[in-house]
Amino acid sequence: MNIGVCKLKIHIPESRSLKDKRSIVKSLVARLQKQFNISIAEVADHDLWQMTTIGIACVSNHNYRVDEIINSIINTITRDYPTIEIVEKEIETY
Repeated sequence: MNIGVCKLKIHIPESRSLKDKRSIVKSLVARLQKQFNISIAEVADHDLWQMTTIGIACVSNHNYRVDEIINSIINTITRDYPTIEIVEKEIETY
């Protein structure tokens, strides 16, 4: 069993309030969870209205598949959410 964990610090410059941010983050989390069948949640920066940190976890029987899933998630965010900027990313595989 192989496990991949990714922490993404995200800047959302178009957000003007916590309500805006939560709407964007909720949409992003739901879409990625459905598309990639992963565990994902907002894990930090709850009170900041333009920053958030999301945590992602996935499990596979092959290490290359875990890397592929995490890279696909990052590419999807970059491609489909041009107003969101990934400021920092940490990826670990076990």
